[in-house]
Amino acid sequence: MDLVGACRAFVSVSEHGGFTVGAAAARMSQSVASRRVAALEERFDEQLFERTSRRAVLTPFGRDMLPAARQLVQAADVLLHEAGAAKRKPWRLAVPGICPTAGLARLVAEARGHGVTLDLRVAAPAQRMELVHAQQVRAALLAVPADEATWSVPLGLAGAQDPGVKRVYLETLRIGRASPGPARRVWIQPEDDVPHIRDPLTRLRDAVGLRPAQLVAAADLTSAAAEVLCTHDLLLCSPAQAGELALNWRPIGEITLGRGFALAVAAGGNPQHVEARLGDAIARCLGAGTAGDAAA
Repeated sequence: MDLVGACRAFVSVSEHGGFTVGAAAARMSQSVASRRVAALEERFDEQLFERTSRRAVLTPFGRDMLPAARQLVQAADVLLHEAGAAKRKPWRLAVPGICPTAGLARLVAEARGHGVTLDLRVAAPAQRMELVHAQQVRAALLAVPADEATWSVPLGLAGAQDPGVKRVYLETLRIGRASPGPARRVWIQPEDDVPHIRDPLTRLRDAVGLRPAQLVAAADLTSAAAEVLCTHDLLLCSPAQAGELALNWRPIGEITLGRGFALAVAAGGNPQHVEARLGDAIARCLGAGTAGDAAA
């Protein structure tokens, strides 16, 4: 039995003194109201109304039960109102700065189609982690190693000139005594200045004999891209970013690197619930496939 629905019919009929008017006020048919009140009476094993041809008069038992029934209906209405307000409340999500404006717009639009209003907060990797731990956002797309990633983005090296090869090897940037011009540098943008990307690249730099200054952590993507566009330097980036910047992208010859992302939610949240509804939209925004896609 729908206890709330039955109590709603009972309260409305009692307030209006009849099943016809009471049912209409409760936005149900007279037959539905009659069945619900009858079910409630059967549950209580007592009559709630003395029925006449024109009116429904509360019995003494009905008068005793009316206050509690009214409280139940009011509590249900409050619950429904709060549920609606919670669904309309913006869902604050911390996202990486690598996401293009068009991708973020499509993510917000698709979320609305699922009844979710997103409030996006663009932040660096460490800041995104702090925001979710401090519960200043409801969720964050964290930068994680490949084996922990839900979404993965391949990384390679991009430059202003076509390298004329299928892969770029870091060892080719090594400076010899007879090498003319300044040493070519590899720029790491803030999104990739994380241990699981920076440290393997640093070890490779040392292993192939590059100078420490040939691997540079940039303050922002714009300044790094500007250096690459006006020199022979290279930018560590994804194929999509290289395309946006009109750079020539190639994989790294000695090592496979990639950005990994996983959704972390504030205390009490359920990441699977969000991923089920918005996982594909998030992947498109990141320019990523799933971790399984990358492994395949």
